[in-house]
Amino acid sequence: MLALYDTLRSGNAWKVRLMASYLGVALERRTLSIDRGDLADPAFRAVAPLAHVPVLVLEDGTHLAESQAILYYLAHDSAWWPQDRLAQAQVLSWMGFEQDRHMAPLAQLRLRLALHRTGDVTREPLLGHAAAARDALAVLEAHLLRQGQDAWVATSGHPSIADVALYPYTCMAPMGGIDMQPYPCIQDWLTRMAGWPGYQALFPGHPERNLSTDERP
Repeated sequence: MLALYDTLRSGNAWKVRLMASYLGVALERRTLSIDRGDLADPAFRAVAPLAHVPVLVLEDGTHLAESQAILYYLAHDSAWWPQDRLAQAQVLSWMGFEQDRHMAPLAQLRLRLALHRTGDVTREPLLGHAAAARDALAVLEAHLLRQGQDAWVATSGHPSIADVALYPYTCMAPMGGIDMQPYPCIQDWLTRMAGWPGYQALFPGHPERNLSTDERP
């Protein structure tokens, strides 16, 4: 069985668990605690030279880091990774957008406003993060509108790993004070992702807790 090093609320690790669940691939979770300092532990650093989660442990003991790479590894021979060369490039383009413009501001807002509760959205740097998050969501909204009601971020007919990469932090945007009402196409896309067979919530079996700050596992 494959194993996954994660933390309880990691959006990047959720991408991997979501992908595995859609594919019907079982994962053994090895959930670490940031508060305990587990990510700095030498035993974890030995298998995770990049020093963060997620890390996928393959059946032969190989360790694979970074959510984008893990998504590709899991999905490369499935419908989630298209066969057409141009479609593959479009998937990679949107995954680059997720890493470069989308994830960071949304993650920072969620971390500081909902999880740590130490930020002020009316002051920098959160003011800038909020503007960047809304800009990224506006780009995604406009693209989904062009794609059409039944299409996906980079493909038509079937979602790809680009959809999986973009889903968690978009889903959790309200935790960072982002009003999703201006983004109806995104809301429809989120609903379709959550309705796709195999969907797994951040807390498995409890989709109502996707936006919760409850500390229970």
